[in-house]
Amino acid sequence: MKRFLRPINLPATADWGVLILRVGISLCMLTHGLPKLTKLVNGNFAFADPIGIGEVPSLVMAVLTEVLCSLFLILGLASRAVLIPLIFTMVVALFIVHAADPFDVKEHALLFLIPYVTLYLTGPGKFSLDKKLF
Repeated sequence: MKRFLRPINLPATADWGVLILRVGISLCMLTHGLPKLTKLVNGNFAFADPIGIGEVPSLVMAVLTEVLCSLFLILGLASRAVLIPLIFTMVVALFIVHAADPFDVKEHALLFLIPYVTLYLTGPGKFSLDKKLF
């Protein structure tokens, strides 16, 4: 597990780039997750059920992923682990939720998916809690 979470050594400029990418994409995702969190707190459980687990579990999973995982990613804490649900969510959005939509609608999920996969491959960089812990 330590090996999975340990960041790889990158050049200094790449560490800054990874930090900007990690924080920037997470802040963008929070703009999608926080309205869902508000919806959940207000008791409005109407939500899509793209993988057949029910509206409420789908909403809870979306909130946990888009809010909690994004916050962990900003901190660089358990980065590769939290990127797995973020990648899964974007794959579901891209290939299931928006499967029949034109590309300009699918593009939004794709534009989140690309940085998430990139961050999964590079790790969180030097400016992360993962680097301090592992």
